Amino acid sequence: MSKRKLLLRLWQYMGRNRLSLILSLVLSVSGSLLALYGPKLSGEAINAIDLGKGEVDFDTVCRCVILMIVFYLLSSVFTYLLNAVMIRLSKKISKQMRHDIFENMASLPVSFYDQYQTGNIISIVTYDVDTVNQSMSSDLLQILQSAITVVVSFVMMVTIAPKLVVIFLFTIPATAFFTRWLANRVRPMFRQRSARLGELNGFAEEMLSGQKTIRAYGREEAVLGKFDEKNQTAVDAYTKAEANGTVTGPAVNFINNISLTLVCVFGALLFLHGDIRIGDLSSFVQYSRKFSGPINEVANIIAELQSAFAAAERVFGLIDAQPEKADAPDAVALTDVKGRVELEHVDFSYIPGNPIIRDFSMTAEPGSLTAIVGPTGAGKTTIINLLMRFYDVDRGAVLVDGQNVRNLTRDSLRRAYTMVLQDTWLFHGTIFDNIAYGKPDAAMEEVVKAAKAARIHSYISRLPQGYQTILSDNGTSISKGQKQLLTIARAMLLDAHMLILDEATSNVDTQTEQQIQAAMRELMKDKTCFVIAHRLSTIRSANHILVMRGGQVVEQGTHKSLMAAGGFYHQLYQAQFESV
Repeated sequence: MSKRKLLLRLWQYMGRNRLSLILSLVLSVSGSLLALYGPKLSGEAINAIDLGKGEVDFDTVCRCVILMIVFYLLSSVFTYLLNAVMIRLSKKISKQMRHDIFENMASLPVSFYDQYQTGNIISIVTYDVDTVNQSMSSDLLQILQSAITVVVSFVMMVTIAPKLVVIFLFTIPATAFFTRWLANRVRPMFRQRSARLGELNGFAEEMLSGQKTIRAYGREEAVLGKFDEKNQTAVDAYTKAEANGTVTGPAVNFINNISLTLVCVFGALLFLHGDIRIGDLSSFVQYSRKFSGPINEVANIIAELQSAFAAAERVFGLIDAQPEKADAPDAVALTDVKGRVELEHVDFSYIPGNPIIRDFSMTAEPGSLTAIVGPTGAGKTTIINLLMRFYDVDRGAVLVDGQNVRNLTRDSLRRAYTMVLQDTWLFHGTIFDNIAYGKPDAAMEEVVKAAKAARIHSYISRLPQGYQTILSDNGTSISKGQKQLLTIARAMLLDAHMLILDEATSNVDTQTEQQIQAAMRELMKDKTCFVIAHRLSTIRSANHILVMRGGQVVEQGTHKSLMAAGGFYHQLYQAQFESV
């Protein structure tokens, strides 16, 4: 994203708070003008002293001194108020940015989260937004005040001694050229710095969530080594960006010092020739410092500005990320669901040219239990992604009750399913809230009934606070099996017409698994159920079993018929018991 577009987007966010923006402009202009009138008053006071005669116009001197005190005091008050307004404005903008990010994230397709690390996204929401916020509350304020100071100082210098202004016709272009050249050089470095920090956060998030596995395999040293490598890469990127960014300040300060020296030398010559009074020369020197000072200050924060631009680029990249494709204009809501699901000659690939599913067809009758089995990578979970329309097929069609899912609204389609995945997800809240997540208006009796059906009620009852027990940090205080039972109870509570179980009983013991299967069959009467399982003993009662291999259905039928056929399913089934 170009710098102009970034500035335009930031201005749009500021424009949402017009009152604060207008107030900040008024305070900035007023405070700067009051402070800038001081050198003029100082020059008038000096001119009121006649060095040759030793006479002093005390009335003029006193008037100038009093006005200078009043103006500088008011300028300080306005500056304080301006800082308060800008901090408030930047906080509102950062709040709005985080809201827009999270709002857009809720509409992003599943494929987006399959491609980006969670830690990297968190880094954008926290660090990058804070970087932009810090720049807007301090750097932007400084630039605004500097711009006013530079313009007013230049005008005052022209009115005092136009001849001396010629000096800045050489120093200003030199400063502008150097600053622009360095900014273009440094900005990619800060972009790289933000990216490396995001990678470091992503790696840290992954390793912290896998501490048990790391310790179980004794990989602590390897992880530390990998972290040190990524940490060093982030530090190197940071150092490189900062080292190059800080060159601007000293270089511009050097140019400004040269201009001040020339002003003093040529100003003295003009004074000796009687072309300028000593008070006017004093005012001109002060204005020249005020003129060059802000330029030097802006040059000193050039690194922070480039860092802010790099952070804003990542922030707006997330805000502008393409959401999930909208429903077709003529899409209709799925109503009166019967539960007949068909896949007709489906082809699908996550990466173009690398097909995962090829010419896949299946039919699930209403109220039936369809099991999908096969080795890892055969395409089983991909089928679920297609059924829920997390991804769209490349070729072929997915039908529900004879309607192509592309012609249905995604919301109604997904509400027709209930899912229990292998990766359980619980949020910070009570057990009751976690079970009732999909049905917020559920009564306690309904939640208890679902928990009993999932064989988790007795465990919950033994807890000191029962269903009001708080779960935190994704339920780390309970076992994986108990977490999975809670998610199964959550699924049982919903009145959906179709159920998807993706390795839903992989974390429970065999006896509990059999009990859950029996409860499921009773609960899911007249509903279509899809089960993906590696443990084939759990799906022997399925109405239909699809055996997948290499993205294709190689066998299908009942457990008895597939075992009698002695094919690939028979090999998988026997292999499991032989391994036991």
